[in-house]
Amino acid sequence: MFNKLNINSFKSIVLVGLFFRLIAAVFSEGYGMHDDHFLTIEASASWANNYDYNGWLPWSINSHGKPDGHSFTYVGLNYLFFAFCKSIGIINPKLLMILNRILHALLSTLVIYFGIKITQKLSNRNNAITVGWILSLLWLMPFMSVRNLVEMVAIPFLMWGIWYILKNEIPKKMDLILAGIMCGIAISLRYQIGIFSVGLAIYFLISKKWIYLIFFSFGNLISFLITQGVVDYLIWGYPFAEFSSYVSYNMNQGTQYLPNTNYFMYFYVLFGVLLFPFGILIGIGFFRSYKNTLLLFIPTMLFLLFHTVYPNRQERFILSILPFFIILGVIGFEKLKDRKFWVKSWDVSIKIFWALNILLVCFFSIMSTKYSRINAMYSLFNDKNYAPIILMEGSGDASITLMPKFYSNKWHASFIEKTSLINDTIVPKVNYVFFSGKGNLKNRVDFYKQIYPSLALHKVCQPSLIDKIVHDLNPRNVNEYIEVWKVR
Repeated sequence: MFNKLNINSFKSIVLVGLFFRLIAAVFSEGYGMHDDHFLTIEASASWANNYDYNGWLPWSINSHGKPDGHSFTYVGLNYLFFAFCKSIGIINPKLLMILNRILHALLSTLVIYFGIKITQKLSNRNNAITVGWILSLLWLMPFMSVRNLVEMVAIPFLMWGIWYILKNEIPKKMDLILAGIMCGIAISLRYQIGIFSVGLAIYFLISKKWIYLIFFSFGNLISFLITQGVVDYLIWGYPFAEFSSYVSYNMNQGTQYLPNTNYFMYFYVLFGVLLFPFGILIGIGFFRSYKNTLLLFIPTMLFLLFHTVYPNRQERFILSILPFFIILGVIGFEKLKDRKFWVKSWDVSIKIFWALNILLVCFFSIMSTKYSRINAMYSLFNDKNYAPIILMEGSGDASITLMPKFYSNKWHASFIEKTSLINDTIVPKVNYVFFSGKGNLKNRVDFYKQIYPSLALHKVCQPSLIDKIVHDLNPRNVNEYIEVWKVR
């Protein structure tokens, strides 16, 4: 493939991007954070196994009895995937996730394709090639594109919607409706993306494009009625149940969740992802792009400002507009290239960017995350006991953390937490002991051997290299060494 690579070919750009995403799909196991596993995979896979992990379904035994404010669109699609795989006999959790990540890798190539098409339409072929290669090989993209983050999964649909608006000089009515439908799907995946659609509506208003606004809004409404109206009615008995709960939560408790006073955080994220100093130049280009690209600039800027003002700030929230930030940055900076200083700055910066980025994309595309946790639970997969009792032992130098039941396929497993070596008067009956961390490990194992004489080592689970690095940078990331011992 690489022998015939033409760096100016759009097809080559897409194929190289797909290649790295498929590498990540196969070799980059695990999950990045809580939401991309416990709010998606644990929920959907448990439904396919007649269990309700999060208690989201009103008819389940452990139901919360009211909507929790989670859109069922993405978790529902994952449920259909797991249910189909189960129907054809695929139940191995690691194989299931490889297949799941491959589907996400394929979906993510649309980001590259539409990024190229949109840039070429708004600017020229050279800028489209630049944007295409950045979206194809940006170090973060293959790694994050195969994760189960709604912030990433929504991007292809958002870009698809933009392309429907742009592909003809005067959009057809059906194109505007389809643009609205695609943006509506993105909103149903992540409600906050509604801010982006509002930005598009504002553009249509100030441009006095009333027909555009009407048909685009109609398309949005179609998607929202189906995904949030009909689906919620079938589940809860009334439409928009989850969306109403989501709005209520964020107007009340949501502002208190993980408050962050860094108002420049999202700018740092966008600049930082593109590496220094190239990220700064893209930022300069972004702020200069408004003169010719209001269709993209207004919704992107509104999305950025909204998340900047809203108290709950997490880095991943801004990833949904990263491709648009790159497109606008490249196009906007083009206007500065009539000056020698900026041409020189661009040439030097982009060389530094690619030198660093190639190393990073090769590294991250094969890195697994939360590796010890998934392997610890996966070691129980072939155990015939469908409801093992696991003692989580964390009296050493590592904290106890939430374990992913999905990888064990033991939905009825239960956990007992112990953080000190104190011999209780009542000794619980357990099937496994998970020792977190290496601190004082021998003494801890010897202590529990007195309680469980048949205790035997079952599995040693090392954290991945990236897990170790992330933990060293911020010890709050509990990426621990785990030893699994079995009570025979």
